[in-house]
Amino acid sequence: MQSQELKFTLKFLDRLGDQLVEQGLISKNQLQDALKEKDKTKKHLGEILLRMNLVSLEDLNEFIAGQLAIPHIDLSSYTIDPEVISLFDEQVARRYKMIPLFKIENAVTVAMADPLDIFALDNVKGMIHFEIEPVIASEQSILKAIDHFFGTRDHLQEMVGEMEKVEEKDPIPEKKPLIKEAEELTDEKPIIKIVNSMIAQAVQEEASDIHIEPENEKVRIRYRVDGFLYDVSSLPKKYHLPIISRIKIQAKMDIGEKRRPQDGKIHLNLDNKEIDLRISTYPVVYGEKMAIRILDLSKAQVRLEQIGLSQENLGIYHQIVKAGAGIILVTGPTGSGKTTTLYATLNHINSGETNITTIEDPIEYQLENVNQGQVDEKAGITFSTALRTILRQDPDVIMVGEIRDKETAELAIQAALTGHLVLSTLHTNDAAGTITRLLDMGIEPFLLSSTIKGVIAQRLVRLICSKCKKPFQPNLELLENLGYEGKSSNLNFFRGEGCQFCRNSGYKGRIGIFELLAVNDRIPELISKKSPSHTINEEAIKAGMIPLRKDGLSKVSQGLTTLDEILRVVGATVKRTPEKTIEK
Repeated sequence: MQSQELKFTLKFLDRLGDQLVEQGLISKNQLQDALKEKDKTKKHLGEILLRMNLVSLEDLNEFIAGQLAIPHIDLSSYTIDPEVISLFDEQVARRYKMIPLFKIENAVTVAMADPLDIFALDNVKGMIHFEIEPVIASEQSILKAIDHFFGTRDHLQEMVGEMEKVEEKDPIPEKKPLIKEAEELTDEKPIIKIVNSMIAQAVQEEASDIHIEPENEKVRIRYRVDGFLYDVSSLPKKYHLPIISRIKIQAKMDIGEKRRPQDGKIHLNLDNKEIDLRISTYPVVYGEKMAIRILDLSKAQVRLEQIGLSQENLGIYHQIVKAGAGIILVTGPTGSGKTTTLYATLNHINSGETNITTIEDPIEYQLENVNQGQVDEKAGITFSTALRTILRQDPDVIMVGEIRDKETAELAIQAALTGHLVLSTLHTNDAAGTITRLLDMGIEPFLLSSTIKGVIAQRLVRLICSKCKKPFQPNLELLENLGYEGKSSNLNFFRGEGCQFCRNSGYKGRIGIFELLAVNDRIPELISKKSPSHTINEEAIKAGMIPLRKDGLSKVSQGLTTLDEILRVVGATVKRTPEKTIEK
């Protein structure tokens, strides 16, 4: 930094508090309190003001940026040049809370949480031998970018390096260790760090699953984020057993059993979040594959208004639930959010005046004031046997995790006929197909027509990343083939360009698309006649049902998701044409 700039920065640093008072961001008394705290702690004034909640981080950054004529950027929507990252060491980046963005000739532009840290600027300049041009970004976004570029892969590789050093003195046996030796290996600090880092990073990236997959010469680690698997790291094969054994011990599983699948669970508190990990092992060619389902318990309180139901469907569904006795079914493939919809429904009707009892496989989230039971086939507890017992427990509402056979379906119908509200799931492609599926199971049509109140079919689609969202115009022919009416110029379409916030995918988060079949006066007649699903579907659409595809396209028009997502999840009924995008 040039001497003139340095003098200006020091002068500004000395007058920061006075200038904040002059701008009306803090009062004189607040400044005096902050200065007293600064003298005690020897911290920067800005840090003290933030800690005392006297100013917000955004206001402080905007103020400093304006006073110093330093740009203030939203790092989460900024595309960082991967090549310039190699100029920095991760420890340096974390110590000074800064990350390089790009290099032009002899100057590197660096995002900093504290651009007034002149000593950090001078030290880094001496390390990389380039001029430093600082911009301001929030500390949280900088640390997230550091995690992204230096993240789990580098952490795990670094920890493996530590183990390699240990192994030089005390080699890991080439042969499979005995159980006792495996337990000793899991107590090694590097193994503990690898496992802890892997889980913490997955939670931070909002992954739903971790996959640990043994291959011939390596162990592949992948995260599932927003429904898609991403490679995270690849470790030497010899670390497979210690990692698996470490997790097994935490989950109270048998580390000596490798030939049969096992299940276990771990409860953690990470960053003030209550997290449940559901562990599943499966023997494959090169050892045991492990899948870890991550359940954030705060998501158990999801409300119906949050899952993606349109206002029209939400109003109809409220009426169906309010009606009380009858069967409500949620259908869709595995991973389509059926359980979330059921939990949201239970949260909607949950009160001190209602006795809600469930039988689930497994219990994903624990709900307050709900009596939740779990399938245990070894103990003879199946959906059907549990349902018989539940009917003797004076329930008002019964949730059955899944209707898998005729016996469970008949018991659910019996419960509905005796005045209970029954919620359950079924695996079918659409709402009308649920009715024909139950008829195919052997359920009598007159029983079905008198108990079914509503069926929801659903899928999950990815949301466009809010940080890199931009408008574009899709191919007109594609729009016409998908059933859009009117001129495309009247429609707004968006896509995500890709940024570090969304792993350059253009998507962040997911939302449901739905079709809600509300049983009217005509549909019971069709059920009694065992009408095919397409006939029931046509009648439901005449009565106002919004088909799954149309609900998805509505969310495209709202700028929530993309045509590609709807085509991926729902599929096309017409031949898809190549799509050209035109920037507006």
